[in-house]
Amino acid sequence: MDEPIQTPLTPGPSPRKRGEGRILWDSQDVSQPSPMRRGIVALLAALVLGGLLWAAAAPRAPTGHRSGTVRSMVGVAAEAELWSRWSGEPVAQPPPAETPADARQPEPPEDAQFAQARRQMVQRDLRGRDIEDKRVLEAMGRVPRHRFVAKEFRYAAYADHPLPIGHRQTISQPYVVALMTQLAQPEPKNKALDIGTGSGYQAAVLAELCKQVYSIEIVKPLAEEASKRLADLGYKNVTVRCGDGYRGWPEHAPFDVIIVAAAPDHVPQPLLDQLAPGGRLVIPVGRGYQDLMVIEKRKDGTLRRTSVAPVAFVPMTGEAQED
Repeated sequence: MDEPIQTPLTPGPSPRKRGEGRILWDSQDVSQPSPMRRGIVALLAALVLGGLLWAAAAPRAPTGHRSGTVRSMVGVAAEAELWSRWSGEPVAQPPPAETPADARQPEPPEDAQFAQARRQMVQRDLRGRDIEDKRVLEAMGRVPRHRFVAKEFRYAAYADHPLPIGHRQTISQPYVVALMTQLAQPEPKNKALDIGTGSGYQAAVLAELCKQVYSIEIVKPLAEEASKRLADLGYKNVTVRCGDGYRGWPEHAPFDVIIVAAAPDHVPQPLLDQLAPGGRLVIPVGRGYQDLMVIEKRKDGTLRRTSVAPVAFVPMTGEAQED
């Protein structure tokens, strides 16, 4: 903070030098005042004392208002300056006014604002509902969803609803991503298949929880953008390719986890074939509003199907619409 500029409040010559708290006025030593100076100081002291007594008897201003007494802050400063000139002692300066905390602290950077919004999203929309898996909650709290949507929609990145990502596709709402991930029960050593990469958000969440993620997107510009975005964010365990997710990715099968973010009107057989024993497939099935299903492959190869909730995903395109 800059030092306050002090201006003498009483007439007098300008100081020539400053030294050890003493002010030398025209090289005259004020430490030995003359008889006339003593008389002037005594008169001033009497006037100040009288003013103090009068101010003590004067009615006080109500709390929160400025005092209307003669002994204003200017008067106090003048008295202090007079005493300093006579005694040679420095004038005691009041401490600088404290700046309000909100004025001292700059506005948080953009990423900090998004981090706060992300924490609120996890607490309100995930933990506050039925997302209980600690690892899933932590992953959702780490992945910067605002980096997976267009800049014009970043203000709504942590609202619990889907957002457009171009090419008539959307990024799923955070709750649905968390729910599908929790239903898939990913483990650190798992290999996951993500069908319908979109902007790459679900792949990033899986990358936080699995050893390796393979992701397929049928729209080439989205696949290219998602691949670059994930690389820029440091996800080295995600591989993205452009292709039809209906057929899966047999070269890297079997998969412990398969999550599908587009809705066919039936469960693709290739995905069931590429599901590892003990693995889980989470997929919306149907036309219009769909049924979110969990299909678990038992160790003996049999399947257990569970209906979870009604959902609304974009339809799966490609071979799914031809079958």
